[in-house]
Amino acid sequence: MLKSKAIIRLTFLGSIILWFVLVFSDITVLFSVMKGLPPGVPEWLPRLTLDLFIICLYYYYKYRVDRDESLNFTDLLWKVFATGLIATVVSLVFRLGASLLGTTKLVSNILFTDFIYQINLALFISFLLAAFTSWKRLILYQKSKWLIRTWMVFELCLFAVLIYDSLQISIPETATTIILVVIGLLVIVLSANMRWVAYLNFKQKWTSLLLLLLSFFYLGYFMYTVTRLSDSISSESATFMGFNGHIFNLCLLVFVLVYSIFSFLVILFNLPTSSVFEQKLEEVVNFQRISQSIQTEQNEESVYNILLESSVSSVFADAAWLEIQSANDGHKLFTYKITERESKDIRDHLKSHNVKGALEQSSDRTKNLSRHLASLKGSRFRSLLAFPIIVKGETIGTLALLKELPDGFNKEMTRIVSAFANQAGISIENFRLMEEAFQTERYKEELKIAKNVQKSLLPTSLEKDADFDISAFAESADEVGGDYFDTLRINANQVALIIADVSGKGTTAAFHMSQMKGIFHSLAQLQLDPKEFMDRANRALSFCLERGSFISATYFIVDSQEKVIRYSRAGHCPVLYYEAATGKAQFLKDRGTALGMVRNHDYCKLLETNEIRYKSGDIMVLYTDGITEAKNARGEEFDYDRLAAALMEVPEKSSQEIENHIIQRLHEFTGSLEINDDYTSMTIKFK
Repeated sequence: MLKSKAIIRLTFLGSIILWFVLVFSDITVLFSVMKGLPPGVPEWLPRLTLDLFIICLYYYYKYRVDRDESLNFTDLLWKVFATGLIATVVSLVFRLGASLLGTTKLVSNILFTDFIYQINLALFISFLLAAFTSWKRLILYQKSKWLIRTWMVFELCLFAVLIYDSLQISIPETATTIILVVIGLLVIVLSANMRWVAYLNFKQKWTSLLLLLLSFFYLGYFMYTVTRLSDSISSESATFMGFNGHIFNLCLLVFVLVYSIFSFLVILFNLPTSSVFEQKLEEVVNFQRISQSIQTEQNEESVYNILLESSVSSVFADAAWLEIQSANDGHKLFTYKITERESKDIRDHLKSHNVKGALEQSSDRTKNLSRHLASLKGSRFRSLLAFPIIVKGETIGTLALLKELPDGFNKEMTRIVSAFANQAGISIENFRLMEEAFQTERYKEELKIAKNVQKSLLPTSLEKDADFDISAFAESADEVGGDYFDTLRINANQVALIIADVSGKGTTAAFHMSQMKGIFHSLAQLQLDPKEFMDRANRALSFCLERGSFISATYFIVDSQEKVIRYSRAGHCPVLYYEAATGKAQFLKDRGTALGMVRNHDYCKLLETNEIRYKSGDIMVLYTDGITEAKNARGEEFDYDRLAAALMEVPEKSSQEIENHIIQRLHEFTGSLEINDDYTSMTIKFK
């Protein structure tokens, strides 16, 4: 950026300096020739200085145009117009000054005339170069290799002509003619590149025509002024080379003039099609708005509003309504310049005349609705075009467009609105799918959090005791489950155990499990009898569990001093107990009701405290119903007998090995590692 600014300033300053050198050297040479004196400066210096001035000024305008990449087409024309306006005003000021001097000797002096000529020539060249660089930007708007190479050849030819003018190289007349013909052909070929005109709207085209007309005026004014002054000086000095003798300036003038004429004519002939093009462009923009509404809008109503606005503007409808039937939000009506009462009257009128399919996508029916609307008293509308909004094969609404003139819609309009309606249906479907995806993603994230919470609720290590070994296993059917087990040392001789199963699965079950853990840790410290523990736990959970939810549980206190297990069962699975002395296993089916089932003081009557005296080698297996109710491919349950049989196969093993064996037998029975319910077990083997 700094580099281009510096170049612009340097080239502008260089142009001013070179112009002063040009004026001084040209007047000096002209004066010497007129007086018959040897010139104080070389005769070729003015010609060389003029060409250097042109090069410097060209790069000044080139960098100014290239620097501002945001310039649009009309901005470029404004720059040309502004440059021409300033140049013309400056020229007119000097002409006014000369006219004020009247017929004085100064005005008739050839040197003064040459000074005025050099001012107008510099202004004219400045205007031509400003137009040249702007036309270049327009020609190369849509670049191609062929176009860039053609432009490079054109610039090289102009540069060759400029060198020829500077050095006055003697070349055959045939070569000069060929170069000029090539330049002429290149001017015509390049002037045919008018693709930028198609992107002008109606207003911009009128603005461009006006600016080009003014540019023609500037060209005509400077051609007349410079040529007249040049001819008057040439008549006094045969050695003076006027504007017509400088081939580069003439080539530059021809290019600017030809491209300006081409531009003017193309824009003029494109005026009648501007409204059609703008309408098509607006249709594309509206279609894009509907297509991208899923990315920019926050709800379905925004899509409906875009559809209504786009359809109305595309077919120039006088009024419209959009009726949506939603299972979640019910009936919705969006209107444009029509009241709900009017739209209802039209729908009722068509229904009363048994006009079936009137509000469906059917060009034949919608085209012939004028006679039906004509019979509706008090209605100002005579044309109706209607389309369904379809999402996933189901019609969720109707888009209706109205005009006050009969037969106001054609087939082209029908196709346009049909495309809008179809795309709106796709956008709404995508919007709903995205909403579902977001909800699924949020659900997965919540499950992930709940799973981490559940893991933190289950113990990472179990209480150890010299009298028994204990191991536990838990697996959830979903991301999170409602099975719970835990151990807690009450004192030096007593350890509390609990296993529970919360009704249901998922996050709700996990939440209730967390409540169960809090109650267990709070009440176990009070060293309550198991029955009292369950009664208090039921009272506490009655305030937490919603109706219909309950928790089955069994609470144990293992007393290593008395070698006894006291427990209370609240509707949970019966304990599987193996007696080493007899070599038999049995299920202890004691009375008890699940926590939360009875929410009053009568609950205590439904409980009992049970007691087992354990001996060395005895085994106690605690489990949830996910194990006994697990099914195989034939629909058979693992049941209690298979559980007892699995235990009886390895009673001599450690608690961990017994547990692994039971789980292995369970998986072998179901034929899968995935069980359709949460399943948990605790195995205690007494020493």
